[in-house]
Amino acid sequence: MNDLLIVFCTFPDIGKARETGTALVESQLAACVNLIPTVESIYRWQGKVETSAEVLAIFKTTPTAYPLFESRLQELHPYDVPEIVALKPEQVSEAYACWVEESVAV
Repeated sequence: MNDLLIVFCTFPDIGKARETGTALVESQLAACVNLIPTVESIYRWQGKVETSAEVLAIFKTTPTAYPLFESRLQELHPYDVPEIVALKPEQVSEAYACWVEESVAV
């Protein structure tokens, strides 16, 4: 049993990250979210190199829920092009994977 996705997404501030994370967990599209405040992002946007402080959110969801999760995340996110990167871990403890599957309703 390893039916789990880890999704990385950055937000402009802790308030928006918390609001979005709470909405996705409450709607059972994600089992949980970890918020890491104040990461520095360096990126190219509209032809310029930009730097900004952001909040990194790490969501845990399932491949089955991912299409709805991604759609809802895009609706809630304030950026025109939000960072949404999903990774499938090679190894996950069976108990944790079961908990994620039980916590996600899709």
